[in-house]
Amino acid sequence: MKETLIDLKERRSCRKYTTQQVAEEQLQDILEAATYAPTGHGQQSPLMVVVQEPSLLATLSELNARIMGTTRDPFYGAPTAVIVFQDTTCTTGHEDACMVMANLLNAAHAVGLGSCWINRGRQMFELPEGEKLKKEWGISDHMAGLAVCILGYEAEGGTVAAKPRKSDYIIRI
Repeated sequence: MKETLIDLKERRSCRKYTTQQVAEEQLQDILEAATYAPTGHGQQSPLMVVVQEPSLLATLSELNARIMGTTRDPFYGAPTAVIVFQDTTCTTGHEDACMVMANLLNAAHAVGLGSCWINRGRQMFELPEGEKLKKEWGISDHMAGLAVCILGYEAEGGTVAAKPRKSDYIIRI
């Protein structure tokens, strides 16, 4: 249990990756951990799509950058992306998908990989190109993008130290 607490405190967002692809065993461990995320009534409502093909990663990165109004790579050169979709027909769909994202991030750290939560998942898959990808992947219309978890081996300088915790973070009554 002590290791879990240490991992939760030490995990940081990585914004610089090597080009080395994630090892299959590490990826499987991360994905399996994500499937054990808590979900409302145990419905397991989220869906994950793993992308490692470079040209598709570039397309997804470009869509995300377009929404941000930039041309820089919002995926920071990560070689793997896990897109998490939320079920809009499920009353806890958003929360369930957030929990999957949290498990992805924490599991990545636990196996020695860098990761980062990339926003704008909903907007990416509302664009015509995103809608087309969802159809190609056989994803139902009631599934909406939540976010993208990028994964990879951290390059030097990929993370920064945690900021001090704010003094009024917790109120005890």
